[in-house]
Amino acid sequence: MLSRSTLTALGVGGLVLLALAPLALVLLAAGPARAAETLLERGRYLVTTVAACGRCHTPRLAGGVPDPARELAGGFAIHDPAIGNIVGPNLTPDNETGLGKWSEQDIVTALRYGVRPDGTVVGPPMPVDTYRGMSDRDLAAIAKYLHNLKPVHNQVAKTQFNRAPLPHDPTVTHVETPPRQDKLAYGAYLAGPIGHCYGCHTVPRPDGAAERRFFYAGGRDLPDYADVTSRVVSRNITADPEDGIGKWSDAEIKRAIKEGVRPDGTRLAHTMPFDWYKKIMPADLDAIVAYLRTIKPIKTPNTGG
Repeated sequence: MLSRSTLTALGVGGLVLLALAPLALVLLAAGPARAAETLLERGRYLVTTVAACGRCHTPRLAGGVPDPARELAGGFAIHDPAIGNIVGPNLTPDNETGLGKWSEQDIVTALRYGVRPDGTVVGPPMPVDTYRGMSDRDLAAIAKYLHNLKPVHNQVAKTQFNRAPLPHDPTVTHVETPPRQDKLAYGAYLAGPIGHCYGCHTVPRPDGAAERRFFYAGGRDLPDYADVTSRVVSRNITADPEDGIGKWSDAEIKRAIKEGVRPDGTRLAHTMPFDWYKKIMPADLDAIVAYLRTIKPIKTPNTGG
């Protein structure tokens, strides 16, 4: 307790300081506030982790390991029976072989609407139909990061499609980023528009697009990125207890995502981009797992393979 004389000496200003003291202690205990991400920082994080752009746009070394000297320089080639002979384009800002002559808005337009500056359509496996659900800010962030990469001169062949790509939906005009505090909504956003997990974990229709009846039920025939002449079949990641991951613990799901290791200790193929996912922030990984838990159980479709 303070005496009357002490209170008098303190005056009104002192009383205000005393009243604010508990708040000051709380702020000090909480530590410095996290600085807001710049567009460049956000873009770097998304491209190099959840979006895993290098999965298709970075050449591989022996064993399927990404070549860090040619990150996002294109040239990685695979064959997909549903699509054709696919070659990842050069995403670095090289003026002759990459995106150097594209504006940041050109990149955003290609991601959201699937249209290049020359008017041609961006075809699969580029997940344009999912990227159109990406927020305006995150699209701008990715464009900013790609524009600030070191240019790498690497001329690559063009993808040879089984059939001409169809135009994409042009009606989306504005999307907000879900709040991180809403774990399920943010997890769905990371796994969907950003990470496009369904792209590998859903069987395709004849036109190469995902068959929505079997979202996340696995069964898709894919090349093994460690040896593209070999094939792997994607995992069912619904909550089905037998075919899916319904019996896996959260820790087991996270280990599979970040390390490429199943609960039984066997390793996943490099088709699963754990080389990028290993850098996903813990809170984001928690959100992704929380969302995966909500996917209704579906049996893996019998594709006849």
